[in-house]
Amino acid sequence: MANFLTSFLTGFASSAALIIAIGAQNLFVLRQGLRREHVLPIVLFCGCADAILIIAGVGGVGAFVGAAPRFTMLLTLGGCVFLTWHGVTALRRLSVVSKVEIGAGNGLTLRRAIASTAGFTFLNPHVYLDTVLLLGAIGSAQPAALRPAFTAGAISASVSWFTALGFGARILKPVFSRPAAWRALDAIVGLTMLALAGSLLLRVTYQGG
Repeated sequence: MANFLTSFLTGFASSAALIIAIGAQNLFVLRQGLRREHVLPIVLFCGCADAILIIAGVGGVGAFVGAAPRFTMLLTLGGCVFLTWHGVTALRRLSVVSKVEIGAGNGLTLRRAIASTAGFTFLNPHVYLDTVLLLGAIGSAQPAALRPAFTAGAISASVSWFTALGFGARILKPVFSRPAAWRALDAIVGLTMLALAGSLLLRVTYQGG
């Protein structure tokens, strides 16, 4: 029982250390949480996607991904284009948005919200590096009998984080009742996504050279 708990906590801590950071996916979940738009479907999608990737990584798929440089390069290019588009879109909102009504329900449709969530999840090479490769390597080092405990811990951390991020965002409602706060958030989102896109482009250029 003690070994099971240790492996569970190892998985939880390892996963939390990797996903709790300022990234494109987290910023998107935060913004949708602040707007109260499709929060539950988005949180469920992120949690389920991470669960699939974690299970795949611990199961050995990480070794395949690491040995497929062409796949990684194509994924990186796709992520660069996707992040650039969303970054520019966020920065354009700085000049056209005067006020955002929280809970107004006049933003993304459910289909577009899920499509954007899928893009931030699967077109980001860092997701595969962190979730599949790194967590997969840590999980694979666990004894075979304890790998399910490690996997459960890692998935629990992911689900807990996205739930807190999506539904906890409403705590910031007083702050984001002001247009200036939304402009500041959009500026952070836009600049962060463009910076991430730039880092991906540099990676492709370095690998290609």
